[in-house]
Amino acid sequence: MSKIKKNFVLEGLEIIDTSTDGKAIAKHDNLVVFIDGAIPGDIVDVMVHRKKNSYAEGKAIKLITPSPYRVEPKCEHFGTCGGCKWQSLEYDRQLYFKQKYVTDAFTRIGKLEFEEINPIIGNKEPYFYRNKLEFSFSNKKWLTNEEIKNDVEIENKNGLGFHIPGLFDKILDINNCYLQAEPSNSIRMAIREYAFKNNLTFFDIRNKTGFLRTVMIRTTSTKQVMVVLSMFENREEEMHELCSYLKEKFPSITSLLYTFNPKGNDTIQDLEIKTFHGKNHIVEEMEGLKFNISAKSFYQTNSEQAYELYKITRECAQLKDTDIMYDLYTGTGTIANFVAKSCKKVIGIEYIEAAVADAFRNSEANQISNTFFVAGDMKDIFTYEFVNTHGNPDVIITDPPRAGMAPEVIQVMLNLKPKRIVYVSCNPSTQARDLALMEDKYKIVRVQPVDMFPQTAHVENVVLLELK
Repeated sequence: MSKIKKNFVLEGLEIIDTSTDGKAIAKHDNLVVFIDGAIPGDIVDVMVHRKKNSYAEGKAIKLITPSPYRVEPKCEHFGTCGGCKWQSLEYDRQLYFKQKYVTDAFTRIGKLEFEEINPIIGNKEPYFYRNKLEFSFSNKKWLTNEEIKNDVEIENKNGLGFHIPGLFDKILDINNCYLQAEPSNSIRMAIREYAFKNNLTFFDIRNKTGFLRTVMIRTTSTKQVMVVLSMFENREEEMHELCSYLKEKFPSITSLLYTFNPKGNDTIQDLEIKTFHGKNHIVEEMEGLKFNISAKSFYQTNSEQAYELYKITRECAQLKDTDIMYDLYTGTGTIANFVAKSCKKVIGIEYIEAAVADAFRNSEANQISNTFFVAGDMKDIFTYEFVNTHGNPDVIITDPPRAGMAPEVIQVMLNLKPKRIVYVSCNPSTQARDLALMEDKYKIVRVQPVDMFPQTAHVENVVLLELK
């Protein structure tokens, strides 16, 4: 093992597991090897590109024996694009490893006591499940191996697609993406062809030049479509001409927006969004509730599975009409508004002010009068003084970011002693860590994984805690 160095080839490794970020795992002597380009059951040769004392990282360079769970990837860009790393793994097996991830996190990280983990709820359609995609324009598209081998001068190096992993200035020019249903692909391709035909310049991230920068496409189950174009160089007349073309070609676009972004990053949260056509938002529906989604709004990117997730959360909360419920990390108040009719009052806390504004608007649009939202850092807002003002929670729903909850927030929750806590997480590892801090006072009653992101290693998990 001592002679293993960078660019060393390990032959005939059997893939035995996956990591939480979707990489394949093999073992060589006592060394754990994390591998790109393989799935459990494969036997592969691996080129090592990084070596540490206890582990190595590498890439599969030769498939010796294919896994019995290997399938043909649907997408032509598989292996180059940074998303959908599990397309070569059959979907039932993807669900198996996501379930295993939750189990491993709870047993190895949290060392938690629980009776069982319910079978994961899979997605009915493992493709075309996203309601939001963001694409970037670049004048330095990534060249395929075929283009490089042919040694032909590429005249048009503009591309519209996704960033190549680890290369901030290279964009993979996407022909067809299987993550979002039509008209997403058609809109993106039409924008690209229009830009080529009219000699519109694409963003140069190194030299900070170029007109077109990003495009975001959002869709809803109500068949509404939002397109948000961003330009680096403020050429409003040309933007209006592009928008006019899209409006005429795609009558299905109900919200056509644009913005000027001269910043060093692509985020639009602090930018003015202008409406060229239609409304400045689209509307998603769930059990008769309507949720306005603006260009800056957060909304679960898998609408169908979000509904399953919220139903499970509501079931776990077991709310009564006399209950006061706190919704921590409420976002745009989707869960808060979804469960509001089942309890006396809902208090939502969220860091992002724009999201809180959306939460209030969603309550008003649905004539929900028993919600209240406040913006600020959770540690600063969720205090005993705040609770004295708004009432002690009977039930707490918490849906923190991937990093989990701060210990101070957990301590306040424990001292308040709500009868139930429903912990929704997109990261079972930090969820298990947090639950270990709560185990003395709370019992794990239910664990329910939900697959929100097929073709990836990510998994959502709902845990019901009851006061001992």
